[in-house]
Amino acid sequence: MKIAIANDHGGVSLKNLPLRHLESLGHELINFGTDAPGVVRYPLFAASAVRAVSGGKAERAILVCSTGIGMSIIANKFKGMRAALCTGSHM
Repeated sequence: MKIAIANDHGGVSLKNLPLRHLESLGHELINFGTDAPGVVRYPLFAASAVRAVSGGKAERAILVCSTGIGMSIIANKFKGMRAALCTGSHM
């Protein structure tokens, strides 16, 4: 599966955990995020990942930001896209 991943400066370290895990499972990742700790314009990264999904270049997207809500808001502005804020992992 092709998965787009985007993050802001606050999500640099957090994105690496799912990124490595998904790659080990054989998924192809398209990285739209930053790898630098400096402040970035996260809406541009979120929009790029969402456009990859809506354009058929990726099947899913993972968006990681400092609070989680900013990228969700951006993604939900795109027709046919839905994003939710996840704050924990309950199984």
